[in-house]
Amino acid sequence: MKIRDHRDLRVYQLAFDCAMEIFHITSNFPKEEKYSLTDQIRRSSRSVCASISEAFRKRRYPKSFIAKLVDSEGEAGETQTWLQFSVECKYVEKEKADVLSEKYNLIIAQLITMENQPEKWSV
Repeated sequence: MKIRDHRDLRVYQLAFDCAMEIFHITSNFPKEEKYSLTDQIRRSSRSVCASISEAFRKRRYPKSFIAKLVDSEGEAGETQTWLQFSVECKYVEKEKADVLSEKYNLIIAQLITMENQPEKWSV
C-alpha cells in the first residue's frame, strides 16, 4: 500500500484509535477532573496524532521530521503518565490502562524506528 498522507501510517492509525478510546474512557471521569486530568490526558493523546501528522508534512527536512516525531514520542509518554494517575485515582481499571499503555509502547517503538531511519520517509 502506498502511503499518501499521515492517515495511511499505521502508527498514526494506532495513535488515533488510542486517543479516541481515551476520549470515551474520560467521559466517565468525575466533573471535578474536567480541567485537570481529563483535559490533560485528552490533550496529550491527541497531540501524539497531531505531531505525527506534522512530522509527515516535514519529512523532506530530516531534522524537523525527527524533532516532530520526538515531540510525538514525548506526548505518548505523557499520556502513559496520565493513565497511571487515572488508575491510582480509581477512574480506570488497571487492566484497561495497561492495555492502552502497551499500545503507547508500540507507538513509541514505531516512532523511534522512524526517527532512526528518516531517509526512508523523505520525499
